[in-house]
Amino acid sequence: MATAWRAAFLMLVTSCVCSTVFHRDQRTWFEGVFLSSMCPINVSASTLYGIMFDAGSTGTRIHVYTFVQKIPGQLPILEGEIFDSVKPGLSAFVDQPKQVREIFKKSPFLVPNDSVSIMDGSYEGQLHGQSRETVGTLDLGGASTQITFLPQFKKTLEQTPRGYLTSFEMFNSTYKLYTHSYLGFGLKAARLATLGALETEGIDGHTFRSACLPRWLEAEWIFGGVKYHYGGNKEGEMGFEPCYTEVLRVVQGKLHQPDEVQRSSFYAFSYYYDRAVDTDMIDYETGGVLKVEDFERKAREVCDNLENFASGSPFLCMDLSYITALLKDGFGFADSTVLQLSKKVNNIETGWALGATFHLLQSLGISH
Repeated sequence: MATAWRAAFLMLVTSCVCSTVFHRDQRTWFEGVFLSSMCPINVSASTLYGIMFDAGSTGTRIHVYTFVQKIPGQLPILEGEIFDSVKPGLSAFVDQPKQVREIFKKSPFLVPNDSVSIMDGSYEGQLHGQSRETVGTLDLGGASTQITFLPQFKKTLEQTPRGYLTSFEMFNSTYKLYTHSYLGFGLKAARLATLGALETEGIDGHTFRSACLPRWLEAEWIFGGVKYHYGGNKEGEMGFEPCYTEVLRVVQGKLHQPDEVQRSSFYAFSYYYDRAVDTDMIDYETGGVLKVEDFERKAREVCDNLENFASGSPFLCMDLSYITALLKDGFGFADSTVLQLSKKVNNIETGWALGATFHLLQSLGISH
């Protein structure tokens, strides 16, 4: 399916594009994109930018990171970020690879030969902090979900399946991370799986039904270029318990559950954040701290009042129930596990794109 393209990405790194590469009076396609404060006229060669395109299945996002090496010989410091996104996603260009390739050949930036690739799941992992006090991360996209943390116990390293641990060097240090990306377990893919539509092509004339949806609902949903007809159960049960039974089938027994996660601290991003905002559990601007049980409590509240609950998304009950099942029955978190929900850390949007940019700086030999 087209949703499998979520993990493709492109990386570019350049010294200051407004001064070092181009003269200030030269008109370029990116004119007006960069803030003057991020690329001053008197910028030195120690200022550089890392540009990362996250070409996902439902949209393409660009991250432009500003780095400044304030003291020669020391690591560059992340100063700021510009972010923007457009739709459709990479899947819309599946039949036009040559055109996409030509666009990047004409790029004025430094583009290493291996800049464009389908990303392995281990590279979607993230690491916050380089000391012994680290936190894990949870990311929930449309097609896939990721979990990453730095193991502290020998038991975790010994009992973790092959392929879930990755070692890499970054900024002259070696890390062994527990990190895994589960394709097909993102929020939108989970909707299709819950509806029983994941392996179909929409099936003209067929309506997929769920106890997670209002009984009166009859609607259409286009995902990955396929149109699906869906609605609530005309007869039978509805509400949290029957809904949870449906979403539980999607995750139960299909994800690895390291014991250590119950005693670790985690940040949660993307749809974890969005659904918490949609239900007023956290503030949109500042985020907040929740326990796993808070998602279940809100899921019960929404699902058991489906006929009366007003929401911008008819999938809200299903999404909250799935998040609850993913955390508890998928990854094995305890009800009391605390999650920090954030859009940004230190005013920078934190995600795999930033970690991949750090890795690129290291590979280019400009990290020290």
